[in-house]
Amino acid sequence: MFQKIEPSKLEGTITNVVQWDLAQTETNEGATFDCSGTFSAVCNYSINQGARMVSELKDHKLELAKGSNVPQDVQGLVGMIHRSMPTELFDPTDHAIDTTYLDVDLRIVRMTGPNFEGVRDIFIRRGSMEINPIGTD
Repeated sequence: MFQKIEPSKLEGTITNVVQWDLAQTETNEGATFDCSGTFSAVCNYSINQGARMVSELKDHKLELAKGSNVPQDVQGLVGMIHRSMPTELFDPTDHAIDTTYLDVDLRIVRMTGPNFEGVRDIFIRRGSMEINPIGTD
């Protein structure tokens, strides 16, 4: 999952993107991942108090990868993505995002609002560091 921010002075767009693969074909050898693509939650934001970003969902986009089959149950696929994606990034409507820490490679934010008050998200710049939870020992 990654987040793309497109600023325009004190307003802009935040796009939260996840890549997905779906196995809907079952064979004797097992399941075949024959559907894949990206899912995006596109949100507008405005900055109206210091570093506070007030966000509102603009659109959800489901895009197929080149050569992918079309999922038989698109609504079911979106439901699976919704359950696996942090809810505050799927639809942050009526919430504000406070940046609590920021440097070149790391950004920590705190959500404020009716449903996600106090939720924190950590974003790491792609390619800046490698995280390997398994280790190489």
